[in-house]
Amino acid sequence: MKRIKIPDLILHAVMIFLAFIWIYPYLWLFISSFKPAREIFTTFVPSRFTLEHYQFIFLMSGRLGRPFVRALLNSVFVASTVTFSVVMTSAFVGFTLAKIRFALSRLIFNFILYQMLFPGFMFLIPLFILVRTFGLMNSYLALILPGLLSSWGTFMFTQSFKTIPEDYIDAAKLDGANRFWIVLRVMLPLARSTASIVGLFTFIGIWDNFLWPLMVMKDYNKMPLAVLLATFNHEYAGYVGPVLAGAVLQTIPMVLIFLILRKYFLQGISMSLR
Repeated sequence: MKRIKIPDLILHAVMIFLAFIWIYPYLWLFISSFKPAREIFTTFVPSRFTLEHYQFIFLMSGRLGRPFVRALLNSVFVASTVTFSVVMTSAFVGFTLAKIRFALSRLIFNFILYQMLFPGFMFLIPLFILVRTFGLMNSYLALILPGLLSSWGTFMFTQSFKTIPEDYIDAAKLDGANRFWIVLRVMLPLARSTASIVGLFTFIGIWDNFLWPLMVMKDYNKMPLAVLLATFNHEYAGYVGPVLAGAVLQTIPMVLIFLILRKYFLQGISMSLR
């Protein structure tokens, strides 16, 4: 029987303690969403569990002009559309930069690296003026179009595709595959870990995006959930329970996606640390 060393035991105890501190806010949020309203800030374990806050969201929030279910569906639609577009466009552009030799390939790659140095908020005003000029305010396109391409995603796929041997591409060409199908049927399956990382972080970034939707969207029926929760909390501060329940619903898709892609995500992290 293998003996457990004292330093390892102490290290594991410290890590478990730190993990509990990290997860405690979400644990409190989750439990509080099932508490009676009067017990939210008074006790950690409620005297009884109730679904009244979730019932309020699904049945009553629309009467207050804050359609939570519609906002949840808006977030799913916008985040899924942008994530799919980023993975696809990053894969095709990354394949072009990694495997196709042309005169401006190095210049374009360096420009992508250069663009990544600037924080995203620097482009908010030019994007806002552009969206307003094209008359896209209060539309789904205003939320989707600015995020269809990602320099970070392109960089990740470019670096990943550079490690894939040319033999796979040559074999696909012998079978009659064009470059479009090579990317979809050969390169993307071989870069599942990279696609998972890019997709996961893109989805989380769009799902939690607050400032840009707040600037371009004033229609409550088209708002994503993050903005709607903030406006609801600002105007109806007394409804703390429904806000907590809405926050729990907002985190569920991200947790599910992480659990589904956890295997490939951890593989990608381990590869990036080598």
